[in-house]
Amino acid sequence: MSEHSDHARQATAVGNAITRLHREHSGRGATTTRTVFQRNHVIAFLEDIYTPVERTLIEAGDQQTVKETRQAFQMAMRPAFSQAVEEITGRKVIAFMSQVHFDPDMAAEIFVLEPTDGENGKANGLSQ
Repeated sequence: MSEHSDHARQATAVGNAITRLHREHSGRGATTTRTVFQRNHVIAFLEDIYTPVERTLIEAGDQQTVKETRQAFQMAMRPAFSQAVEEITGRKVIAFMSQVHFDPDMAAEIFVLEPTDGENGKANGLSQ
């Protein structure tokens, strides 16, 4: 199997795992998930993520509470998210970042993987 097709299969599996974990632990998962796996980076974009309670708070102008609660949730889920990515890719997650956005309604779960043997940590002359 080529590296590209292997990455595509793993990206799909990561997106499904992250959506499943969100659903199991928050009561609702994204309706659409798109995942990109390039070199040492895996990014899952989740769309239509907010629960009815969060939507009510957002409509009332209380986005900050939703953002803080989501960030606390995402940090609490860091071990489970990272474990899923590591199991699927066979590589260690060395960094995890997460961000939410309100309009459009979406989140990004960003994973940086430990470089594989032979990678020098540089791309196009820029530090990664």
